[in-house]
Amino acid sequence: MSAEAPVIETRELSKVYPGRPPKTALDRLTLSVNRGEVFGYLGPNGAGKTTTIKLLLDLIRPTSGSVSLFGLDANRDSVAIRRRVGFLPGELNLWDNQTSLEVIRYFGRVRGSLDMSYVKTLAERLDFDLTRKIRTYSTGNKRKLGLILAFMNRPELLILDEPTTGLDPLVQQTFYQMVQEARAEGRTVFMSSHVLSEVQAICERVGIIRNGRLQTVERVDALTQVDFRWVSLRLRDPVPPDALAHVPGVSDVVVNGNTVQLRLTGDFDPLLRALSNTYVQDMRVQEPTLEEIFLAYYSDTPPVNNQRRFATSNRGAAR
Repeated sequence: MSAEAPVIETRELSKVYPGRPPKTALDRLTLSVNRGEVFGYLGPNGAGKTTTIKLLLDLIRPTSGSVSLFGLDANRDSVAIRRRVGFLPGELNLWDNQTSLEVIRYFGRVRGSLDMSYVKTLAERLDFDLTRKIRTYSTGNKRKLGLILAFMNRPELLILDEPTTGLDPLVQQTFYQMVQEARAEGRTVFMSSHVLSEVQAICERVGIIRNGRLQTVERVDALTQVDFRWVSLRLRDPVPPDALAHVPGVSDVVVNGNTVQLRLTGDFDPLLRALSNTYVQDMRVQEPTLEEIFLAYYSDTPPVNNQRRFATSNRGAAR
């Protein structure tokens, strides 16, 4: 395999599950991932991300199309491929009565090698206790064990399905560092996620999948051009409904007494200047959801009614 050849390559890859009617989980996916890159596979839950990963690893068979890893056929050469891949599934099911150390040693025997000093280094970085039994772990600790199992053999390719689910922010930062170190060593990372900020933090390119279809492959910096937020302001005194309507970058303004809710594109400075003579008691900022980013990226239409957006979500954090 030449250095320029893709590590992952799919051509017209489809998966249809039987039923009445049949369900198309993946529709003619053509995608390539290069050696040494961190590739984000982004989409809402149920978009087809996990189906793609199962097809890459020959855990399920395609209805049509082809998939290769390292230039090898994913079906015919699956055993050889798995020796070179570290995998973290979306749901990690292990033996509840075994300790983490026992599980790690078992996987080490299966793979043919085990560097316990590196395992202990990973455990220390992730603040993980190797001596406890699996059944005693929280979701976050099971995720840490899954990361250790994926990384411990320093595989050429890491395939990670929603890797940061259940991890606290500090551990997430450690994970990001581990991914960047793998990339610096020339290894490849394919990471599925439904969290835009996560792939923005560590990925170079991202594929967006929706309803089983690959919508686009872009560099991450291109996605940041969709630069908007939802802003909720609580003011000491009421403002006229049109007070902020002409501020650059402000749209979808909803005024309800002393509360103003709006969509802000670009910098905060024009908004703050417009409020310079107004006493602001509280300001909350919400990042857009993946679906909103997607709609904003492909359409000039506002992604969702602002009033409904704030009425149905309480995920904003004070800034």
